[in-house]
Amino acid sequence: MSQDCLFCGIVAGDVPSAKVAETDTTFAFMDIQPGSDGHLLVVPKSHSTDLCDIPPADLADVAIESQRIAKQAFDVWGADGVNLLNCCGKDAWQSVFHFHMHVIPRYRDKGKDRLRLPFAPGVRGEAELIEDLAVSMRSALEDR
Repeated sequence: MSQDCLFCGIVAGDVPSAKVAETDTTFAFMDIQPGSDGHLLVVPKSHSTDLCDIPPADLADVAIESQRIAKQAFDVWGADGVNLLNCCGKDAWQSVFHFHMHVIPRYRDKGKDRLRLPFAPGVRGEAELIEDLAVSMRSALEDR
């Protein structure tokens, strides 16, 4: 646990939250700045700063718990879809530096759903750039 971490405080019970679920390794609670009705967060109980820092076992536990909760959003809240979102780094919109997965129910009813896509789907990228990026990542992955 980190002394200065908001989410560590929530996990410890020192900071109030609307708890949804808890396992031996994860804690899920409602987001207080929701993008849609039912938007919640799943965090590892052990502090990890972000996606690059979290141990694989904790990442797997968060992913499994996120999936378990997401499946219920359809029946419990009548969601039409669900987004799982992780933001890694300030420039990727991370605002609390304790790894967390957003579980965001999505609705056709925009009174319940305030999110909008931050990019334009359906716009094709430059083929040569896409291939160059694929080659560079394949090479980096093969070297590790």
